[in-house]
Amino acid sequence: MMSDEGSLKLAIAGLGTVGAGTIALIEAQGDLLANRAGVAVEVVAVCARDRQRDRGIDLSAIEWWDDPVAMARESDCDVVIELIGGSDGVAKAVCEAALSAGRHVVTANKALIAHHGTALARMADATGVSLGYEAAVAGGIPIIKSIREGLAGNRFTRVQGILNGTCNYILTEMRETGRAFDDVLADAQSLGYAEADPSFDVDGIDAAHKLAILASLAFGSEVDFANVHVEGIRRIAPLDLEFAAELGFKIKLLGIAEQTADGIYQRVHPTMVRVDAPIAAVEGVTNAVETLGDFVGTTVLQGAGAGAGPTASAVMADVLDIAAGRQAPVFGVPADKLSPAKSQPMSHHVGSYYVRLRVIDRPGVIADVTAVLRDNEVSMESIIQRGRAPEEPVDVVLTTHETTESAMQQVLSAIDGLQAVVEPPTLIRIEQD
Repeated sequence: MMSDEGSLKLAIAGLGTVGAGTIALIEAQGDLLANRAGVAVEVVAVCARDRQRDRGIDLSAIEWWDDPVAMARESDCDVVIELIGGSDGVAKAVCEAALSAGRHVVTANKALIAHHGTALARMADATGVSLGYEAAVAGGIPIIKSIREGLAGNRFTRVQGILNGTCNYILTEMRETGRAFDDVLADAQSLGYAEADPSFDVDGIDAAHKLAILASLAFGSEVDFANVHVEGIRRIAPLDLEFAAELGFKIKLLGIAEQTADGIYQRVHPTMVRVDAPIAAVEGVTNAVETLGDFVGTTVLQGAGAGAGPTASAVMADVLDIAAGRQAPVFGVPADKLSPAKSQPMSHHVGSYYVRLRVIDRPGVIADVTAVLRDNEVSMESIIQRGRAPEEPVDVVLTTHETTESAMQQVLSAIDGLQAVVEPPTLIRIEQD
């Protein structure tokens, strides 16, 4: 759907950081956008809860709507840009109203796409319009277009990444300063990297939303957020980062999706990666996504994962595609060709593990621990004990050879029950590649 006046008309629902940033980008880059799109790009309608708020942009010539769903359905626009957020409620209703009315939709809403992407893709296909979501994953990194278009000649077996800048910042600061999680989190909140309620970030949910989208795109399957294994970073201590360095690793919160003969594994959790791995060098609030394709091999893209400018840049990438008439299938194949996700449970995962124990330093403790490993057929690769303090708590770290997740969970449960173990063990998965 394109207006007849030689311009692409946009309606924006939500005028927070990204909404205001998108309008600012259009104002600053008007001539550039027109040259690249072939038509002028203009905002004709907006909707937000607070009309009086100073957003640093001029909205005087733009029609203001109080009802975003009505705006999506009735305003004189070609494209509805949904920047409200949230997996359900108004955001979902806005997108459904726009698609039903035959209007293109662009969104930065990763929760919405993770929960309802398959259904929305089917709606878009049925009405012949675009559903763009480049801004929903990794901010300014063009990872959606890279997988869907630039690397479309490949079968993917793996996609992984640092998908949450808040967690990457916290882990970087903890490692570089030795400060505890809570202390660094408070700094992240004061700097605007973390929300007042940081749960979606630090508990891994934000990264899981993005991973579910990437897995669908890479593997041609229906979006399957429900089967993403999710762990956050709250239990990571500075001591773990020190031991990781001693062992030749860094700790990152990774989202990892793998396509195997048995099905798809999707997991988000703290991960030990080798210090010479490309993703280990990605620090601070930066995001990075690594893909493995059968013909291209490994590719790594990194950049700003959030913020007004990078996210507005991603929004405009989708808008310009619509203006130029470029329309790719939402998840790389027509929605009716998406395969049902054949998910594998985390208990089937095979890999190596790091385990940190706090135990009373007394004879026989290590023998008890190794007996638990033996009884569960887990082979130990190395063991480190820091210092001696007879009859006092000390930290012991062990790493294992490859084993199953189910065996390791049994090991943790048994070790936690040992009399000499004074706090729950910490487990971190190791990625050797």
